[in-house]
Amino acid sequence: MSILHRSIARPVLVGLTIAALFGLSVFYRAVTNGTNLLVEPKAEYHLNYAVVNLVDPPIDLPKTNAKQSRTVVLAGGCFWGLEGVFEKLKGVSNVISGYSGGKKETALYDIVSTGKTGHAESVEITYDPEQISYGQLLKIFFAIAHDPTQIDRQGNDMGPEYRSVIFFANAEEQKVAQAYIKTLNQSKVFAQPIATQLTALDRFYPAEKHHQDFMRLNPDYPYVVVHDLPKIERLKQQFPQWVKS
Repeated sequence: MSILHRSIARPVLVGLTIAALFGLSVFYRAVTNGTNLLVEPKAEYHLNYAVVNLVDPPIDLPKTNAKQSRTVVLAGGCFWGLEGVFEKLKGVSNVISGYSGGKKETALYDIVSTGKTGHAESVEITYDPEQISYGQLLKIFFAIAHDPTQIDRQGNDMGPEYRSVIFFANAEEQKVAQAYIKTLNQSKVFAQPIATQLTALDRFYPAEKHHQDFMRLNPDYPYVVVHDLPKIERLKQQFPQWVKS
């Protein structure tokens, strides 16, 4: 987490003044209690909002006996945007923002934001494998939901809590994810190697209530407008067949 993100008492005016002096664009994100507004100048790091045409995963989970829904936990930057992207997909029945990679006692936004708990901001996606596959969800994850080449950050959201992770639940999911990352690196569709980590899922802890459905409930929120709505537009352009009507 950046110093500016941690310094929630920093006056808004200071951030606006810095942005004006250096001609930098400004982005916004609410801090934990949902009442303070943080303003931070956008630095030289930019997310990849260009259209990325990816190959399909070389292997996928079988649909055999796939009568029940499945879940997958993914991490890649602020969970507001991840949740907003995946809840738009056909076959996805529920998406929960939360934390993975650390302990229950420290799975709180204030503490996770220090970058010292081991958690990553994550989403738990519940999906119907008859309508959308695990591999297809990974394709959206890599192509739309975040920039998988950035290490311990997404744009100006900096820190290990914003790292890119696929939390696999079993050996089959691990195998599919490993094969896809290898294929993407070999195809060189991204300018840099994939930085996404593969980590065995231990526990997923839902985030605080005010973080749930944030994009859907706050579509005009400045951070959402700048960082997350462009992802939804790219999703509709690249994968209209997978977007809910």
